[in-house]
Amino acid sequence: MPKPLGLPFDPIARADELWKQRWGSVPSMAAITSIMRAQQILLGEVDAVVKPYGLTFARYEALVLLTFSKAGELPMSKIGERLMVHPTSVTNTVDRLVRSGLVAKRPNPNDGRGTLAVITDKGREVVDAATRDLMAMDFGLGAYDAEECGEIFALLRPLRVSAHDFEED
Repeated sequence: MPKPLGLPFDPIARADELWKQRWGSVPSMAAITSIMRAQQILLGEVDAVVKPYGLTFARYEALVLLTFSKAGELPMSKIGERLMVHPTSVTNTVDRLVRSGLVAKRPNPNDGRGTLAVITDKGREVVDAATRDLMAMDFGLGAYDAEECGEIFALLRPLRVSAHDFEED
């Protein structure tokens, strides 16, 4: 089935024009609306690629994080910290990965109350395959070249700094 054609005008640009007429110029309104729409587009495209592997992008990110760790395991608290999500979200994500056989959980020997998430061999196979597919579609950002992707990253960095995602060098 062919993709439906878009609107004959940019609805965000139109909203910006109407906004200016009613409340005055507020460039941040058009910017946030564009960012939120981009997030919808990218999440839809990326989720479509990882769905055949039984993943969402959040579960994919957790698997990637585990592959980056030396032993293939991390405390649940560290996963939440690195992915910048609430502990409940980490628990839900990891529990779904456990049910899929992609991750195992075990007590953290360094923290009597803590739990480690451990990537399984099947988890490594799935994350490698999903990564190949995501890289083949440029993570949904094929409309941009490498330099433009770097510019997007740099442009959004101050927002992340102001949200205290990390301490700037």
